Amino acid sequence: MEQTDTRNRIRPDGKAKVTGRLTYLTDLKMPGMLYGKILRSAHAHAKIHAIHTEKASQIPGVHAVLTYKDVPGLNGFGIIIPDQPVLCWDRVRYVGDAIACVAAETKEIAAYALTCIEVDYEPLQVIDTLEKALDLSYPALHPNGNILHEAGHTRGNVEEAFSKAVHMVEQTYELPRQLHGYMETEGGVIVPEDNGELTVYVGTQHGFKDQFQLSRILNMPQSAIRIVSSPMGGSFGGKDELNIQPYGALLALATKRPIHIHQTRQESIRSSIKRHPMIIAMKTAVDKDGKILAHETMIKADTGAYSTLGPAVLDFSVEHATGPYVIPAVKTKGYSIFTNNGVAGEFRGFGGNQVTFALEGQMDRLAKKLKMDPIDFRKRNLRKAHDLGPLGQRIAETDGAAQVLKAIHQLHQDQQITTKSPTSYLVRGFGTAVTMHGGGLGYGRLDPAGGRISLKRNGKIELAFGFEEAGQGILAVIETLALEEIGCHVDDLSIVIGDTAHVPTSGSTTASRGTSMVWHALQKLKQPFKEKLISCAALKTGIDKTMLTVGKQGMWVNEKDGRRLTLSYSELAAEFKEDLVIDTRFDFPTTPDPIDSGHFLYSYSGVLAGVEVNVLTGKVKLIQLEQAVAAGPIVNRNGYIGQIEGGGSMAVGYTLMEEAIMQDGQYETTNLDTYLMPGLSDLPFKMKTIPIEDLPEHDLYGPRGVGEIGTVGVAPAIASAVYEAIGVRIHKLPISPEFILHSLQQREVHT
Repeated sequence: MEQTDTRNRIRPDGKAKVTGRLTYLTDLKMPGMLYGKILRSAHAHAKIHAIHTEKASQIPGVHAVLTYKDVPGLNGFGIIIPDQPVLCWDRVRYVGDAIACVAAETKEIAAYALTCIEVDYEPLQVIDTLEKALDLSYPALHPNGNILHEAGHTRGNVEEAFSKAVHMVEQTYELPRQLHGYMETEGGVIVPEDNGELTVYVGTQHGFKDQFQLSRILNMPQSAIRIVSSPMGGSFGGKDELNIQPYGALLALATKRPIHIHQTRQESIRSSIKRHPMIIAMKTAVDKDGKILAHETMIKADTGAYSTLGPAVLDFSVEHATGPYVIPAVKTKGYSIFTNNGVAGEFRGFGGNQVTFALEGQMDRLAKKLKMDPIDFRKRNLRKAHDLGPLGQRIAETDGAAQVLKAIHQLHQDQQITTKSPTSYLVRGFGTAVTMHGGGLGYGRLDPAGGRISLKRNGKIELAFGFEEAGQGILAVIETLALEEIGCHVDDLSIVIGDTAHVPTSGSTTASRGTSMVWHALQKLKQPFKEKLISCAALKTGIDKTMLTVGKQGMWVNEKDGRRLTLSYSELAAEFKEDLVIDTRFDFPTTPDPIDSGHFLYSYSGVLAGVEVNVLTGKVKLIQLEQAVAAGPIVNRNGYIGQIEGGGSMAVGYTLMEEAIMQDGQYETTNLDTYLMPGLSDLPFKMKTIPIEDLPEHDLYGPRGVGEIGTVGVAPAIASAVYEAIGVRIHKLPISPEFILHSLQQREVHT
């Protein structure tokens, strides 16, 4: 595609968002609206002997108090496995478990009513570590035990390869639980319609999945439930799963009044899904020339109390355990394990962040053993354009791995910031990392996509997709691609997304797939749409079809002395008795090889991080962050850079400060006053993104998504920089000042 000025367009929703004029779904007010609240468990693990709601029901202003007895359909939810109770009846498995919900005339009355619900608990033994979960002397949290899912991949003879090694590195890495930290916590308004249907104005990344899940819970036809899911104040995977929707829906149907639920930050932290904490053990061997011979990985993921997308996250980690490297002998095994901790699920990077931190740590340690430059060592083992994917599957050809490594190597050599430390106690270091990230859901998983283009009776060209605007800029992507592929003006366009009543099924707004799927849809839609417009315009005007083109404001005729507008879109639309509609349905591109969960389209990034370590306090400050990203052509430059810089900033928090600490199944961090996320002062004054847009000439797959790739390689690059600065290897995140000081003291003792 030819790059034009359209690639630098300002986001169509940007001004309303930054000025505060945009109405989010949690801002909605409806006549007769009541306020909902959810009672959640006081215990991480307990039996329920009785639930007493009489006192709460008698409070003036309370309109409904519901328990499990009031769930008309399936009392369970979960995108894949519906094992999380909507309302618990016999047992609670974590402190976010819901037991009852209340609707009242004010938020204050609803909150007070929760305190009047009496639950008779019998506390049970709490499984708050992976060791306890795997110990058969502790109770099973689910009928099939405490292992939710196991996955693995083997290639070659690992033991034989290890026996031939000249150098070997073994290390266990510990990765923390992280909050999504979206600005808008879970909420919205659920409205019972006069015709018995239900409209759900709640932020989600899975409108049609929510519709399906709610239909089972409410025992209603899917067609009777409308999900309006855009815009949202952020998600990052955290609103992939149902959250407050079932409770608002049950209360709306019970009271026949609109229900507003908007979780406080404390309620959100308690109940929301988090990034999976993982313990990853790796053993990697090389020969004397620096070629990797064998790589063995064991992944243990704390998935918390329920499934959600825990199995898919583990599969993704297993797939990316070898990253962009060619290794002849591989043995990877992983377990997703139930505990009484908070539910872990989908999060930007989807298991790639954890395993990449470990893998790149191994690369740095091996380079040190070999006394090689870390970049040269990586280059020696990097995949080539025609190499198979990490699971041995065929993937879309790309030289992205080598391209980002070359770019980041050049950055490292040309860096403007001197490595000279400004004082004796501030020590600087620079580190690099390389990674790859698969887009889409992977082989064997339903991954439908589609779109619709219409000439409406009002003369507007309408583009409709089932994606949600969750802050990622999908509206700008759709607008930019439409202007290029259709050739119209922005004023000719109308974009409809995130409303199951008015959009086609386009699959989920997840897995870095939105941009790619909009591009693919327009490749399929544009030609038949243009041909239809031209044919109709030719009939109307009597002009030969070969003389007509689709353009700004309408149909243009090509004449000897130039082009002129001959028919506006409004005039053309008047010729139709109904909207002219062209739609398409297809699937996200997948590998032709039947390898479970294997991906086909990959993005790549190389990261250069610079740090300044205070050896008196142990504090690590990031002073430089630059990323080279190979993800095909840029669609919207501002959005592209925003995604990479935003993802990088989120990864800085993951690396240096964020951890949702749990003790005995209870959150120690209950609000943002004790859970620190990076602000402007924690980030470099300027971050740099180097886009690599090259694709092979025969590539048919266009732009890849960049929503996640910018988060994945940052942590290992920072860890590498810390080592260069003070000689301390990092195996656990976040990097705490206490760990730095202890390591420095230990080094002094041993020297």
